[in-house]
Amino acid sequence: MIRLDDVWLKYAPPGHGEPGHDVLRGVSFEVPSGGFRWLTGPSGAGKTSVLRLMYLAAHPSRGRIEIFGTHAARLNRRGAALLRRQIGVVYQDFRLLGHLSAYDNVALPMRLARRSEAQVQADVMEILRWVGLSGRLEARPAELSGGEQQRVAIARAVVGRPKLLVADEPTGNLDDAQAQRLMTLITALNRLGTTVVVATHNLGLVARYPAPRLDMQDGRLTGDG
Repeated sequence: MIRLDDVWLKYAPPGHGEPGHDVLRGVSFEVPSGGFRWLTGPSGAGKTSVLRLMYLAAHPSRGRIEIFGTHAARLNRRGAALLRRQIGVVYQDFRLLGHLSAYDNVALPMRLARRSEAQVQADVMEILRWVGLSGRLEARPAELSGGEQQRVAIARAVVGRPKLLVADEPTGNLDDAQAQRLMTLITALNRLGTTVVVATHNLGLVARYPAPRLDMQDGRLTGDG
């Protein structure tokens, strides 16, 4: 399903044409189809960079990445766009569209995939009920708390039942009860066949939901399993 083979990535500071220091150094691992992996490590370890490579928002300086059996470097723009539609992403900074309601933010990926409005409505309402936001359908991001925005972002990522779900600190703005509810949703998706990679430094959460770990430190993979 997912394979990184000796992947390196250089950081390019904003406004500078030349890349700077290596943020990933020789990272190699595989995640099988339908697998679940925690991606752990302290801030600055390289977790977000690994996730960006997995959803094709960045390209390695060297090394090989395969997503769904496809060599990522061989994808043209259209091929990459089609592949991304099969990937759900929970960003650390939410990335909600400010002019859209909670309902429309969640509906957006389904509409881009040209699902029928009847299907959109059924699926969006179901997932917003699940994350406890059925009473906030028309609220825009600025009207929502951080935790509510986080739940909208999660709902948007999973509403289309993606083949791959990558999540960057998805419980960071949630209380314990909300975090457990979210993990119930993510593990249910995983049981249905979605491959899941969750980046976190919350080791208590990792202990509560045991699964193999990919441990990062200073841009290197220090543990796999």
